[in-house]
Amino acid sequence: MSHGRLAGAFRVAPLAVLCAVLTWPYAVFLPPEENVPLTVAGHLALSAALIVPLLWRNQPLLSFAAVSLVSFGQWLAQATPQPANLAVLVALWAVAYQCSFRWALAAGLVAELGVFLALLNWSAATFGMFFSGSILVVAVWVTGLYANTRRRYLEGLEERAERAERERDQQARMAAAAERARIARELHDVVAHNVSVIVVQADGAGFALDSDIEQARLAVRNISKTGRAALAEMRRLVGVLRESEAAGTDYTPQPGLGQLEELVSGSGVPARLLVGGAPAELPEGQQLAVYRIVQEALTNALKHGGPGVEATVEIEYSGRDLVIRVTDNGRGAAAPRSPDGHGLIGMRERAGMYGGAVSAAPRRGGGFEVLARFPMAKAA
Repeated sequence: MSHGRLAGAFRVAPLAVLCAVLTWPYAVFLPPEENVPLTVAGHLALSAALIVPLLWRNQPLLSFAAVSLVSFGQWLAQATPQPANLAVLVALWAVAYQCSFRWALAAGLVAELGVFLALLNWSAATFGMFFSGSILVVAVWVTGLYANTRRRYLEGLEERAERAERERDQQARMAAAAERARIARELHDVVAHNVSVIVVQADGAGFALDSDIEQARLAVRNISKTGRAALAEMRRLVGVLRESEAAGTDYTPQPGLGQLEELVSGSGVPARLLVGGAPAELPEGQQLAVYRIVQEALTNALKHGGPGVEATVEIEYSGRDLVIRVTDNGRGAAAPRSPDGHGLIGMRERAGMYGGAVSAAPRRGGGFEVLARFPMAKAA
């Protein structure tokens, strides 16, 4: 039994127990008066028909309608009233608690009509009895409305708290973005200033190199000092710009073409590295882009290639272009797609920074191929 049904069963359990206890006295000892008497089986069936709809706690209007119709049929048949008729009040409270005011008002009027009709079949009915019954109906109705108002108030408080929390997080992100923008401007100023100083000192050293060695040496020392200061400042500011920067940032040189062999041998995939053509000296950034493309391609082969996959990494210096081809003999087109993968996008972005392009597709006959082509730039 689900949690909702269990809660509904506990809600109607007291009324069900009361009806079960009073079924025999109502069927045997109470005089029928003007009403048609019911047998024990009739009492049980009518009680069940009135109580079962109360289990529909997520459909209060339907539950109230069912209980009201059963009660109206009981009145038409002039059957003996019994404790199970209190189900009308339980259903009325549920409507007032869960539904809008207009539905609660309509349910309250229907319950009042039920009190009036019930007293019509009773010869000893008085206005005082109708007034007492109405007071009971109104009390249940008002209690349900109050609980509904209280629930909506608490839900509003919770929603405002969540909205305030979202706005606070958004303000924090905006403040962090503004601070990063300020740091970026500061970084630009620092780099521009120090580079200007280095250029001026280098020009001075060039002019003084033949005429004043000591002055040239002093300018070179100033260049070194300014460069080191600029590098330290850049490291500090860039470290702040990185949102996910760890406390112990490692400033070791980034990998390049010289580390490809180590990458291939330690990739976790049986792979070999083939280099063709005359190697050229490339800028560090372009070497890093090549390294990351090969790394991502080998990682994809390891993740999606399947058991027994092998890979080949080919680096070819062809005229003005550098061609990187990573192939494997894995599952190729049969490999499962990763819904949150961004590897190919990252490879294309890295290649695009240097005017290159990347393509990745399954090979005919099985396997996968990643092909990247870079125009070779000269190292500074």
